[in-house]
Amino acid sequence: MTSFSVVYDACVLYPAPLRDLLMHLALTDLYRAKWSARIHEEWMRNVLKSREDLTRERLERTRQLMDASVRDCLVRGYEYLIPSLQLPDEDDRHVLATAIRSQSSVILTFNLKDFPKEELSKYEVEALHPDEFISDLIDLDTARVLSAVAAHRRTLKNPPKTTAEYLDTLLQQGLPETVGQLRQWEVAF
Repeated sequence: MTSFSVVYDACVLYPAPLRDLLMHLALTDLYRAKWSARIHEEWMRNVLKSREDLTRERLERTRQLMDASVRDCLVRGYEYLIPSLQLPDEDDRHVLATAIRSQSSVILTFNLKDFPKEELSKYEVEALHPDEFISDLIDLDTARVLSAVAAHRRTLKNPPKTTAEYLDTLLQQGLPETVGQLRQWEVAF
């Protein structure tokens, strides 16, 4: 098993295509994915605000599947750390507290400005954009990442996606560097 843990911020769990890819990547054992019940609540609340066609029950099912699929993913007992943490947005302190409690070295987020390096470095944590993170994983172990990408694409049945359509979806998720790397391996997935 790998030696580093990564906390998924709610913003990377909000879009279903990215969330699903990150779940497949978590199953590679290249790292340990972590989140908290509060992170779940945040992404679910935001999805329900923007998607009237989805129900709380359906998102709860997704939450249960996530928690059941990834070993030791749910972080508890971090709340006591929150008041002592300093971040530009106080509402993000629970994410850093989750990272500290789980001894995670990375917070995966689109909101890099909300997690300043100087503050995170006190806890040996860094914030990474999903594009940089996935690109680094490709460099670390191309075969395992390609296997996860292929598995993810195979799950897309309504509608199924060609490789080109799949890469376009990843591009729409804000992953241009990742897509650039994956293009050279299109035949593999």
